[in-house]
Amino acid sequence: MLDRLLARKTDFSADDDHEGPALKRTLGPWGLTALGIGAVIGGGIFVITGQAAAEHAGPAIVLAFVIAALCCSFTALCYAEFATLIPMSGSAYSYAYATLGEFAAWFIGWNMVLEYGVSASAVAVSWTGYFTSLLDHLGLHLPPELINAPLAFQDNRLVVTGALFNLPAVAIVLGLTWLCYIGIRESSGVNLAMVTLKVALIVIVIVVGWHYVNPDYWHPFIPQNQGAHKYGWSGIIRGAALVFFAYIGFEATSTAAQEAKNPQRDLPIGTLASLAICTVLYIGMAAVLTGLRPFDQLGTSEPVVTAVAAHPQLGWLRWLVEIGALIGLSSVVLVMIIAQPRIFMIIGRDGLLPKVFAKIHPRYRTPHINTLITGAGIALLAAVFPLDVLGDLVSMGTLIAFVAVCMGVIILRRTQPDLPRTFRVPWAPLTCTLGVLSCLFLLIFGENWYNWTMMGVWTVIGVAIYFGYGYRHSRLRKT
Repeated sequence: MLDRLLARKTDFSADDDHEGPALKRTLGPWGLTALGIGAVIGGGIFVITGQAAAEHAGPAIVLAFVIAALCCSFTALCYAEFATLIPMSGSAYSYAYATLGEFAAWFIGWNMVLEYGVSASAVAVSWTGYFTSLLDHLGLHLPPELINAPLAFQDNRLVVTGALFNLPAVAIVLGLTWLCYIGIRESSGVNLAMVTLKVALIVIVIVVGWHYVNPDYWHPFIPQNQGAHKYGWSGIIRGAALVFFAYIGFEATSTAAQEAKNPQRDLPIGTLASLAICTVLYIGMAAVLTGLRPFDQLGTSEPVVTAVAAHPQLGWLRWLVEIGALIGLSSVVLVMIIAQPRIFMIIGRDGLLPKVFAKIHPRYRTPHINTLITGAGIALLAAVFPLDVLGDLVSMGTLIAFVAVCMGVIILRRTQPDLPRTFRVPWAPLTCTLGVLSCLFLLIFGENWYNWTMMGVWTVIGVAIYFGYGYRHSRLRKT
C-alpha cells in the first residue's frame, strides 16, 4: 500500500493529449504577469495591511511585508523552475505528483482549495466593506442583515450574529463566475484592464499620500511587546504570517500553463515579475497608511479609506480609493475563479476526482462544470463566514503547498538531473532550503492552536475523500 501512496507521475503528456476539446493557448508574458498581479493585489493591500498594523506589528508592518516577501521569493524561484519542467495547469499539485508521490500530491491539491477557493471567499467578504463604504458616500444604505456574515469568530468560538447573509459578496462572485465560464480570453482581458486601473490608482494614493505623511506616527517603529503576538518582534512575525495572505496568488500564473503561448519562457517571467511589482507597491502603501493615521486606528474593514479620511483635504482621493479597492478585489476573485477549476481539472484527469471534473466546454474551451462548482462554493463561504476565519485557513494551506514545491525542486534535481531546464533556481540547495525553513517558521510561530485545529479537520475531510474515491480510481495505477 505504501508503494501506491508514494507512486510518482512521470509522464504528463497525457494531460495535453486527452480526448475532447483542449484549453486555448492565448496568454503571453504580459497576460501572465497581469494574472499574477491580479491575484495578489487585493485583500492584502486594501484590508489586511491595516489589521496587521493595528493588532500586531504597528509601523513595522513594513518589515512584516519584507519578511513575507523573502519567504515568497524563495518559493517563486522554485515555481519558476517547475513551470519550465512541467508546464501543466496543476501547479503545486502536479509538481508534488512528480516528486513526492500521489498521496502528497492529493494533500497539496486539497490544500490548494484553501489557497484559491477559500481565499476568493475571503476577498469577496473584503469587497463588501468597500462597496458599502462607497454606497454610504453616495447616501445609499443596505440593511445590515444583508451585508454581514451570519457567523462570527469571538472568544475562540463561532457565534451567530443575527445577519442573514453577505449579499454583495455573493453577487460579485456569481457575476465573475459567469465571466470565467465563457472563456479565458474574455476573463484575462477584463483582468488586464482591472490590473492596469488598480495599479495606477495605488500609485496615485502612494504619491499623493506621501505629501501628508506625519513621521511622528512612525515612532516607535517597533512598539513595545504587549504579549499574545501584539507588537514587538513576535508581533512582526505574526504580522508576517497574516500579510502572507496578501502575497497569495503570484504563483496563480502556473495554473494557466496550458493556456500560455510559450510556457517555458513566459511562466517564469510572469511569476517573478508579478511578485516583484506587488512587493514594491505593498511596502509603499504600508508606509503611507501608517504615516497618515496612527497605526492603532487602522484596524477597520477599509483601512485605506480610514487613513485618507483623517485628512479632509484628501476627500477627492477617497473616491479613487473606494473605486480602486473594488476593482482590485474584483480582479483577485476573478483570478482565483480562473485558477481553482483548472486544478480540479488536472486532478480529475488523474482519476483522483470523478471524470466530470475533467470536462471542457466544447464552445468556450473552459472547464465549465468546475467553474460553476467553484463559483457556487466560493459564494456560499462568502455568504456565511467572516474574513478572519477564512484568511488564516488560506495562509496555512498555501504555506504547506509552498513547502512541497521547494522540497520538490531539490528532489527532482537529484532524481532527474539531466532534464532540460530553461530556468534554474540559483544556488538551489540553499535557496530551496531557505524556502522550506521560512515557510515552516511562519507556520509554526505565526499561527495559533485554533487555526491548527481547523486545518486538522480540513485534512481529515481530504484524506477521507482520497481513500473513499481517489485511491481506488487513480489513473496512475491503471496504466
